[in-house]
Amino acid sequence: MASCRRHQYGVTLVVTLLMLVVVLLLGIAAAQIALQGEKSSRNDRDRQIAFQAAEAVLLDAEMDIEHSPDADRSRSYIFSSSSALGFPGEADAACGSGTQNIYLGLCRSAAEGVVPVWQTVNFMDGDDKTSHSVPYGRFTGQSFQTGAGSLSARVPRYIIELMTHRKVGESTDQADYLYRITAIGFGTRETTQVVLQTVYRKAGR
Repeated sequence: MASCRRHQYGVTLVVTLLMLVVVLLLGIAAAQIALQGEKSSRNDRDRQIAFQAAEAVLLDAEMDIEHSPDADRSRSYIFSSSSALGFPGEADAACGSGTQNIYLGLCRSAAEGVVPVWQTVNFMDGDDKTSHSVPYGRFTGQSFQTGAGSLSARVPRYIIELMTHRKVGESTDQADYLYRITAIGFGTRETTQVVLQTVYRKAGR
């Protein structure tokens, strides 16, 4: 009789231990799911910050082309649907460089079948002399906050490519230019990047 009770106690102990193991495994699984969800939410928030930064610098580029509010920095007079002033020729570098260069970020359009300029520009280069992209506010006087927390890690940047537009039946001698703007925004981490593009035509010129 005593031996039977000891056997029952032993089985109860094993069952209890097995239940504790199952509960432990369930707890670990729940913790992993919670961590994955938090990581996914953080990544999504980071991407949204980068997206908003790219949208902001895209609008800054359009303001640069159309009408900069900062008269001292403005180069809006360069842009015209009938002029390619300031854009590199075939013998020049693909884009204007140097933050003090009024033609910074102005790029020629790549020929058909050639890799587009926006795919070859190093948007991560922020050097004052070698950079080919325009930082937010360079020609408009606008400011963009960066730093820790929910702010972008870097100032967003853009380039402007010259594009020729001709309607069917128009003479090839008649110039009509559009601008392709490529903008990049950064999240709270530099590795989180969003690139946006738009084609813009200056009104009334």
